Amino acid sequence: MFIALVITTVLLALIATNSAVMKLRKNEQVIESIHGTVGVPLRYLPVLAALEIAGAIGIVAGLWLEPLGIAAAAGLVAYFVGAVAGHLRVGDTKGVAMPVAPLVLSIAVLVLRIVTA
Repeated sequence: MFIALVITTVLLALIATNSAVMKLRKNEQVIESIHGTVGVPLRYLPVLAALEIAGAIGIVAGLWLEPLGIAAAAGLVAYFVGAVAGHLRVGDTKGVAMPVAPLVLSIAVLVLRIVTA
């Protein structure tokens, strides 16, 4: 079970970090989706990126520090629930697919971290 936790944790950390980097670099597709479609002001992109980076660091460190791993995974679940809700709020059924995959992975990491604690 711990091996599954390690694999899902590393995968989620890579996805969250990549997403954060794309926000910080103001990737055109990211800007179009988050700002253009969902309506998030551009000034919030660094905050969103910081939350993703903190979550990625927290889940990796949480492999050794269980409470931190649980808290970070729960934070990423909340983050991606918010992203899904933002897309659904504006009727963006096409764009909602992007945050659904990391949301499912975040839930898996959270459950695995809890059951392996």
